[in-house]
Amino acid sequence: MSGKAVFVAVSVMALAMTGCATGQSSKAATSAAYDSSAAVSGKLTIMGFGTGDDVATTRFDTAKAALPNVQVDLVKGQLDVQQFLSSVAANQAPDIIYGNRDQIDSFAARGAVLPLEECISGESISTGDFRKTALDQVTLGGHVYGIPEFNQVEIVMANPDLLSAAGVGMSDVDGSNWDKVTSASAAMAKTTNGKIDVLGVDSKIPDFFPLWVKANGGSLISDDGKTANLDSPKVLEALEFTAGIYKAQGGFGAVKAVRDSADFFGKGNQFATGSLGAMPMEQWYVNILNDVSPDAAVDFTSFKDREGKALSYSSGSAWAIPKGSSNPQAACRFAKTMTATDTWLKAADVRASARTAKDKPFTGLFTGNQKADDAIKAKYVSTSAGSNWGRAIEASYQANENSFAYPSTPAGAEFKTAWQDAVNKVINGQADAKTALADAQQAAQKALDDGWAQLQKAG
Repeated sequence: MSGKAVFVAVSVMALAMTGCATGQSSKAATSAAYDSSAAVSGKLTIMGFGTGDDVATTRFDTAKAALPNVQVDLVKGQLDVQQFLSSVAANQAPDIIYGNRDQIDSFAARGAVLPLEECISGESISTGDFRKTALDQVTLGGHVYGIPEFNQVEIVMANPDLLSAAGVGMSDVDGSNWDKVTSASAAMAKTTNGKIDVLGVDSKIPDFFPLWVKANGGSLISDDGKTANLDSPKVLEALEFTAGIYKAQGGFGAVKAVRDSADFFGKGNQFATGSLGAMPMEQWYVNILNDVSPDAAVDFTSFKDREGKALSYSSGSAWAIPKGSSNPQAACRFAKTMTATDTWLKAADVRASARTAKDKPFTGLFTGNQKADDAIKAKYVSTSAGSNWGRAIEASYQANENSFAYPSTPAGAEFKTAWQDAVNKVINGQADAKTALADAQQAAQKALDDGWAQLQKAG
């Protein structure tokens, strides 16, 4: 099971275990009076956020400056779901949280976070600037529960030397033709005594399974978020194909061994060592590769659906205000400032200057704020035409403009666990694709039915 899958499974258990945080009305309101011109004071406790780089630090300092009379405290580490829900149940919630957008719907359904219409109106947050996919992910039952922050999208990264030696090109591994992907993977793969020396193509499942399903013209869930489609023909075909990529190379265990042995964030990464032909991967990895192995054999293109159109699966982070926040006014202004266009531009200026000083390309910032992204691209981004890093930038922006996301549901975490468990069973040889997806369909649909019924009952 991938790290993300493990985290989701733990998150679901935490949601189930913390029963005292559930059953609250999704329309629960706060008595806070939001006003963008009002002075705020007191203390603001933040859970789930860290200032690990220049972009985070610049924006954090800007947000703190917008709250001069507020003591801002960070709870170190990523958002711990069980800790958060327990704190809400015990009336000791932090004032604001930073988490994944696909967590917010489950929190909202359990009454653990507040609807933000009054916050958005009172602080004049320009939600029209945000990407629709990002805002939809934090909207449940007609109420907005989160303020989107970063946006993550995927592009294809490949080793041009391995491609050339195998007689194939980038168009053979971009996802547009699955027969060509299979052939290219086989042509690049090298194995010695059952051990993979070169992994041809890594389809990156279970994490990117929704991307392959969408590329195949399918969807894991209906547009209204109420009906699971896990046992549909398009989903089945996508799972058999992506799992087949692993099976043809000795199985997921052998593939995982290659993944685990790579110095993913260092100079010994899979492109620098020539141990990977191609994979879809989130855009942020471009900067890692450029920093640690700028001369490695790596090239980039957009991931494409089977009709040849650019496609990416949108995910990302968001700010939410917990039920029981002691300072929702400060929390709202903090979230507004962290995601404002001017704040993103300030952070981009710092990042672009730092990259220029190191003679490295600035590859842009990809956020939930469409207006900010456009302004940053226009002012700071150069595609360096003809270079592989220029192609990475072009592919990333193309992916950002052609992304999709699944609708929010009151059983988002449970639904995600259902399809990830099915994928894991297949790649680990515990079940065939049809059986795994049929079982997952039952579990997912029950979770959705129960979640929507509970949400309707809550009012």
